[in-house]
Amino acid sequence: MSDNVVASSATANRAESAAGTAAAAVSAPSRRPAVAPLAGPRMPLGTGAVTITGGTLAGWQRRNREATVPHTLGELRRAGNLDNLRRIAEPATLDDTAYRGRYPFLDTDVFKTLEGLAYELARQGEQRADAATEAFFEEAVDLIERAQREDGYLNSYYQAPDVPKDPWEDLAWGHELYNLGHLIQAAVAASRQLGDDRLLTVARRFADLAVERFGPGGDEVVCGHPEIEMALVELTRETGDDRYLDLAARFIDRRGHGTVELRVFPAEYFQDGAPLRELDAVTGHAVRMAYLAAGATDVALEQGDRSLDVALRRLWADMRDSKLYVTGGLGSRHSDEAIGDRFELPSERSYSETCAAIATMQWGWRMFLASGEAGYLDLFETVLYNAYAAGLSDDGRAFFYDNPLQRRPDHQQRTGAEPEGELLRRAWFVCPCCPPNIIRWTAELQDHLAVVEGDTLFIAQYAEAEVEGLSLRITTDYPWDGSVRIEVLESEGATRLALRIPAWCRDATLTVNGEQVEADAAAGWLRVDRGLAAGDRLDLRLPMPVRAHGADPRVDGLRASLALARGPVVYCAEQGDNVADLDLVLVSPVDVPAARAEARRVTPNSEPGTRVVTLDAGVAPLPTGGLYPELVADRVTDAAASGTTTVTLVPYHLWGNRGAAAMRVWLRRA
Repeated sequence: MSDNVVASSATANRAESAAGTAAAAVSAPSRRPAVAPLAGPRMPLGTGAVTITGGTLAGWQRRNREATVPHTLGELRRAGNLDNLRRIAEPATLDDTAYRGRYPFLDTDVFKTLEGLAYELARQGEQRADAATEAFFEEAVDLIERAQREDGYLNSYYQAPDVPKDPWEDLAWGHELYNLGHLIQAAVAASRQLGDDRLLTVARRFADLAVERFGPGGDEVVCGHPEIEMALVELTRETGDDRYLDLAARFIDRRGHGTVELRVFPAEYFQDGAPLRELDAVTGHAVRMAYLAAGATDVALEQGDRSLDVALRRLWADMRDSKLYVTGGLGSRHSDEAIGDRFELPSERSYSETCAAIATMQWGWRMFLASGEAGYLDLFETVLYNAYAAGLSDDGRAFFYDNPLQRRPDHQQRTGAEPEGELLRRAWFVCPCCPPNIIRWTAELQDHLAVVEGDTLFIAQYAEAEVEGLSLRITTDYPWDGSVRIEVLESEGATRLALRIPAWCRDATLTVNGEQVEADAAAGWLRVDRGLAAGDRLDLRLPMPVRAHGADPRVDGLRASLALARGPVVYCAEQGDNVADLDLVLVSPVDVPAARAEARRVTPNSEPGTRVVTLDAGVAPLPTGGLYPELVADRVTDAAASGTTTVTLVPYHLWGNRGAAAMRVWLRRA
C-alpha cells in the first residue's frame, strides 16, 4: 500500500472518528447570545429569538457567509494556522515542518473564526454555511482536540519541541491566556449555537489549568494582552462554575501592579501602570484597553462591584469625551497602536484599528446591560456603521487594519525608507487579527438587537428582523431611512415595548395603529406603556436630515473644519466624485440644511438604499505667503470663497472601494 493511500486512510479514519465524537457531543442548543448575564435585570435575546431578515445587516451577514468566510478559510490554510495545530496533533509531521508565522498566538485566528462559524452553521435553510465551511470547522475542532496536552495546555507554538521557549515563560508577549480567551468564546458559541460541546471540553480543561496556576495560591501575574477576563466570565455563565469568574476578577485587580515584563513599550501600553480602579483615563494599546474594560464590566455586573462600576463609567466618559474619532474609531498612534492623549486625534494618522472598533462595541454593550442607559447604545451604533464597517471591503475579501479619516492627494510620496505596499485594504496580514474578528462579530449581530427587562422588550438597535418574546416583525431600511414599522404577531412573554431614540435624532414621532402617541423619549427611550396585542402596528419615524459636526478646539487639526453625518452614518468626500480639489472646498454650516440625500449604490456591492449626500459649497484658494505666513493685523481675513462647486459625499465605511484617491471626512468650514 502506498504512503498516499495510508495517509488518506488515516485521514478518513480520523474524520469518521471525529464524526462519531461530534455526534456524541451534540445536545440541544440553547441559542443563547454571546453575552448572557446571570446577574442584573436585563437579558439580551440571542439567535433563538432574533433573526435578521433583510436590509443592511442581513446584507452584511450574507456577505460574511458567502465571501468573507470562504476567503478567510483559504487564507488561514495558506498561512499555515491549521498546519501549526496539525504538527502538534500529529507529531510525525514535526520533522518535516516548522511553525508558520511570526507570532506565537496565531491559534487565536482559528478560534475566532470557529466562533463565527458556529453561528453560520447553526442557521437554517439557504442561510446555513456551505459544506466547505463545515469541513473546516470539523477539521479544526479535531486538530484542537488532538493537539491539547494531557494537563489541558494548548498552544501550537509553545508545545512544539523545536521552539526555544517553554509554556508560560513569556506572559508579556506569548499571549497564552489571550489564546485561551478566544478558545473559550469559540467553545461557548459552539455549545450555545450547535449544541456541540467538544470545544467546551477542551476549553474547560485549559481553563482549569489556568485556575490551578493563576488562581488562589498561584502566580499573581497577568497576561500581556487582556481578553481572557470576559471569556472566563462567560464560561461561568455557561457552566455555573464560579472559579472562572473568580479568576477573571483576580486578573482585573492584579493588573496595574507592574507584573508584566517590559520590553519595547512601557507599563501603560499593557494597562499595567496603575490599577484599573484608579485610572483616570483610558490608556495604552487601544484593543487591550477596551477588552480589559469589557471584561471588567462583566465582572462588576456579576459580582455587584460598585467601585469597579464607578471606575468603568469614569473611563468610558474619558474615552467618549476626548479619545474617540467622529467615526467611533479608537486609537490615534501607529507606533504602539495606542489611544493617545486627550484630544490627540489626527485624521490622516488615525489608527482606529478594526479590532478596537469591535472591542469598543463589546465594552459598550456590556455597559448598557449593566446600566440600561441608551447612551452606550448610541456610541455602539456610531462604531458599527462607521469605524467597524470601514474595516471590510464592499466585496468582503479585503480588510483595513487601521482606519484613517483622511488620505492626502500625494499619499504615495514616500520618504525613501518606506517599502512599497498594497494600496488601501489588503487580503491578509502578518498579524491577521482583524479578519477573523470581523467574521465572528458580523455573525453575532442579532445578539445585540433586543433585550428583555421584566415585561418590557427593549429594541436596542434597528434592523429588519423578527423578534420573539413579544413576537415582532420589524421592517425598516435603517440606517438609510428612519422609518421603522413594528408589527406585533403574538403577545406572549413581554407585553410592553421600549424604543431607543438615538441622540442624533430630533422630533421623533410614533403612531400606534395609525394614531399618534406622545413621543417624549426620557433618557433616550420611548416607552409604549400600554399592553400590546397581536395585530398592533407601530410606526416610528426618526427624521434624518444631513447635519454638520464641529470639533472641540483642543483637537488641533480640526479647527475651522466640519464633518457631515446623516442618521448614524458619517460621510466623507472622495476626490473621484468631485471636480474641485478637496483641499479647496469650503462648506458653510448655513448650507448644510439644504444638502440632498439620494439613494445611490456607490459600488456594485454596496447596500441597496445607500444614500449619497450632495450640497453646494464654495471653492477657496489656499493662503499665500509660504508654509508659515506672517499674520499682519489689518490684513487677516477668514477664508473666502472665490467660486462655487457641488460636493458629493459617500458613507465613510464605503471609501476606498473604487481606487486610491484623496479622501476627507473633515472639510474646511466657511
